[in-house]
Order: sequence, then structure tokens, then C-alpha cells
Amino acid sequence: MDLSKENLSNKEFWNSINVVLPQYDIDACIKATTENPTWLHVGGGNIFRAFIARINQRLLNQGLTDTGIIVCGTQDYENFERVYKPFDNLSIICDLRPDGNTGYEIIGNITEAIAANYDLQDKINRLNEIARNPSLQIISFTITEKGYALRDADGNLYEAAAKDMENGPSHPLTCMGFIAALLLERFNAGGYPLALVSMDNCSHNGDILKSSVLEIIDAWTSKGFVGESFRDYVKDPSRIAFPWSMIDKITPRPSDEILNKLTGLGIGNLKSVRTTTGVFAAPFVNAEVPEYLVVEDLFPNGRPALEKGGVIITDRDTVDKAERMKVTACLNPLHTSLAIFGCLLGFNKISDEMNDEDLRTLVTRMGYEECLPVVCDPKILNPEAFLKQVLEERFPNPFLPDTPQRIATDTSQKLPIRFGITLNSYMNDQPERLSELKLIPLVIAGWLRYLLAVDDNGNAFEISPDPMAGLFQKELREAGISYGMKESVKGKLSRILSNATVFGTDINKTGLTPVIEQYLDDLIKENGAVRKTLHAAIAN
Repeated sequence: MDLSKENLSNKEFWNSINVVLPQYDIDACIKATTENPTWLHVGGGNIFRAFIARINQRLLNQGLTDTGIIVCGTQDYENFERVYKPFDNLSIICDLRPDGNTGYEIIGNITEAIAANYDLQDKINRLNEIARNPSLQIISFTITEKGYALRDADGNLYEAAAKDMENGPSHPLTCMGFIAALLLERFNAGGYPLALVSMDNCSHNGDILKSSVLEIIDAWTSKGFVGESFRDYVKDPSRIAFPWSMIDKITPRPSDEILNKLTGLGIGNLKSVRTTTGVFAAPFVNAEVPEYLVVEDLFPNGRPALEKGGVIITDRDTVDKAERMKVTACLNPLHTSLAIFGCLLGFNKISDEMNDEDLRTLVTRMGYEECLPVVCDPKILNPEAFLKQVLEERFPNPFLPDTPQRIATDTSQKLPIRFGITLNSYMNDQPERLSELKLIPLVIAGWLRYLLAVDDNGNAFEISPDPMAGLFQKELREAGISYGMKESVKGKLSRILSNATVFGTDINKTGLTPVIEQYLDDLIKENGAVRKTLHAAIAN
């Protein structure tokens, strides 16, 4: 049985293999959404389908809304043609439980998947039509941290961002330029209100989104492409709001094992693809069951009953505390630590790393001893309970096919949030304890060791995609730092570690530079040095 909208009518087949079907009329949902769209999402990746779209489907199943979600993409929209369109925009969500059981649900509420490609004018016309509709309440985002970036680590505009600012709103190249152009359409149509909701792992993600969009609009205003009234419209939170959020759900890239399992159930037309940009996609998503989405209640054009779909709706201060708890302490820095050392030590699954005593001890001690002490309790989630679930249930889940190589992607974009905020917290609130930090400096040194692209056995390996990796590799070379070098790196890291854009702070000001230098000295000495240094560090 192929995955298609027509074949969903064969309920006997889907029930026989325990696949949960949408509990609403998909055609009616498509019609209502086309005429009066309420929710546009930017970024059609795994977490969107496994979590964001599913929230909306829960509301549809309960009869709390009659409209679905329209998805668009500004970069990896190739997957719309390869894994959305051939399957009528349907997806199978595979819930991978720690006991080995898998739950299946078909997501049927993605009514359109549109490439935000200005070379395809019909697509842009449709997106502009959606933006102009007074019914639109939300534009949400899962585009990763780098999707908001207009500047490199030295503060220089990326070429595409500079062109967007210079050329105006007619043909933007960046995602932020595209959003600014959509807002201009909405402004010209009547200045209708709207919430732009970043759901990415960025600290104060709403402010980051707002800042990037406004930087482009400021340039357009200064060059006369738009008037001051448009800028005022976007800056007015009663008309255009940028609520903060915290999101958490692990959604690895599609697993061949899951593909084979689905095929074995009798679903015949599934496949995994790798796009020309290197993105892995499939008409199914394999994901863990735990999920959290905390959103600031700031929706000037109204909103769906998100709390009925599993979202925690609260105030900005609570979102901030929940986000800091997760992104800077109880999950993301631990994930990055496993990614860096997992790649160096030859691991291919996060769960396997949690069976390694040294690695398990590294993230456990870092979480409880170095990260948790500077976390504010958000009250809506208990930090210690959250951390315990991460370390004892989520990371060790052997049925979750997550890899250190995936987590290591874009590490330079993640470090300022995952470690910089914690370091700044110590500097501001507990400076006397900075000298006690041993494991966070180890991970920073580990990342520099990782950038040398030589594993602990002395074999070259391919590092994961990262927009800043090349720059840092160049700086390491210029500093004379290489694998197997005999002289000390002492005095050679100050320039690298002063990069507050990447590290979230000038590490030289923390007093931890000598600690990182010593660790890197130890890590690059010889084959086996990574394991030896890691073991010694956690033993102290």
C-alpha cells in the first residue's frame, strides 16, 4: 500500500499495522486553509513535521480548528519536490520508545509546500497572497541558528545579506530578506497584525529574528525602498510580535532501519533521499517521544488553542528561564560535548556513547556540577528532573538513530548559546567559581582538536558542515597548531578564544585560557591522547 491521500481511505490496512490516521476531513482542511490561512511555517525539516505540524493536527483532531499549516522553505526546498509532493504532503511520524516499541501516526494537515524561490514567480505570488490575508495569525520558523545570521564571526555582512540590503525587497536571497518582503506585502495590504514565532534553539530567539529582519528593513528604509511607516509597523509589538520560545525534541535524520521496518509493514513507496545541499529527507520522521514547546503568549492577531496541542503558553520571563535551562545547561551543551568527543573517538550513535563510562561521566558531571548551578528554575519544568530524563532516558535510547556527526553540524553557531551564556553567568554572578570549571574548558579544547580533522587513532575524518569551520581551521594553522606537534600551544590561542561571536564571550577574560591551552596540548600529542585526556579530566 503506497502512502497517498487516496489510500488513507483504506482504514482497514492502516489499522492492521497500528498506524494512527488523521481524524478530520483532509480535503475540507485543505479548502479552508487555502481560503483563510492561519499558519505559515518556514522550514520543512524533521522537527517541523514530527512536532510543529503535529501540534496543529491535534487541534484538528479535537475540532478546535479547521485549518492546517502551509510550509515554505528558502533553502532546502528541494525536499518539497522529492519527499512532500510525491506523497501528497503526507508524513509518517515514527515514535521511537526506549522499550523498543514504535508508534506510527500519519500527518495530513500540511496543505501546501511552497518553495520561496524568486525565480519561480508563481510560488512567490502565492506566498504574497498568504501574507496579505487578514486571517494569517502565525509565521513560525525552524531554520536552525544559522538561518538568522546576516554577519560572520568578524561582524562582516554575508554576501547574500549585503545584496538584500542593497537591492531592496524585489528579489531577496536570504530568509530574513524574504520575511521582510512578506511583511511589506502585509503592510501594504492593510497593516494587519501577525506573530512571527521562532522555534529554533537560539537564546531569546524572538529578539534574534526581530533584529535580523529589522536590520534589513533599516537598510531598505535608508535607501528609500520603504518608508518609515513600514519600519514603525514592524517595530510595533501590537501589530508585529516576535514572541520567545523554547523547543525540545530530538529528531535525527531518517534511518534506513526505520525505512526497512515501514516497508516490512507493507508501505510500498517510501524512500530516503539526500538533497544536493546534503540534507537527508524522507516521507517519514523517526523521533523520540519526549517533546517540549514553551511559547510566550504574544499573538496580536489571535492564535489557535495551542495549549490543547501540547504547548506551554506562558510569559516571557518563564520562557527565558525554560530556554536557559534546556539550551544552556540541561541538554544542548551535553549534546554538543557528546558530538565533539564522539566524532574524535569513532562513535556513530549517541546512545552508544552513553554506554561509554568516560563519556557518560563527562556529560553527567558537566550537567550537574557545572551547568545546573547557574540555572534559574522556570517552575513549569523541574531542571533536575529534566536533566535526569535527558541522561537516563533520552540520550541512552538505543532505538533513536541519532549521531554525533549530526549534532556536530554548525557547532560554531551553537557554542555562544550552549556554553557562552553559562560562562557569562559565572562571570557575572559567581566569578569566584570560574577557576573550578574543568569540563566546559575541556569541551572547548575538544572542539579545537576536532577542527584538526584527525581522530584519536590518527586517521583523517570529514568534519560536519559548519559555516565557521574553515575560518577557525585557518586560524589554527596560522597559529602553528597541528596534530602531533611537540611544542606547547601556550600563548597561541588568545586570538582564537577572544572571538565573542563564536564563544559567547571573550574567554581570555574568564581566566580559563591556560586551562584550555593545557587540555589542547594533551589532546594533540599522539594517538590515543583524546581518550587519555578525557579519562584523566573526569577522574579529577
